[in-house]
Amino acid sequence: MYETSPMVCVAAAALIDGESRILLQKRPPDRQHGGLWEFPGGKIEKGEGPIGAVIREIGEELGVLIKAEDLFPVSFCASEAGAHRQVLLLLYGCRTWHGDPRCEEGAELAWVATRDLASCAMPPLDVPLAKALHVMLEYA
Repeated sequence: MYETSPMVCVAAAALIDGESRILLQKRPPDRQHGGLWEFPGGKIEKGEGPIGAVIREIGEELGVLIKAEDLFPVSFCASEAGAHRQVLLLLYGCRTWHGDPRCEEGAELAWVATRDLASCAMPPLDVPLAKALHVMLEYA
């Protein structure tokens, strides 16, 4: 038996525009996975559920308002047991929001066509989520 570190739960959103493009955020270079594209989101805080975390994080990071009823589950991914830090990443999709997304200082935003998600350099846990989103949007 081996020791595991506590699991960090993260909730993220794939904002999907009218052309089925996905909003990705480029991580600042001074952070872990700096320079890689990711779905915006963040840690689920104590006493908070994943949907509440998505709403809060998207509001903080992108300055847009989303409602719980506009979110739908896409997929999840977890880091391997024994990893330096165990992470459970939950991805929600959203087609409706209020406001124009803006990025935090040091970050970049890009609208990416679903078919182009695979060509984006992403953190390891975002890659299977991008594949699941592509399947959901392209083949549904």
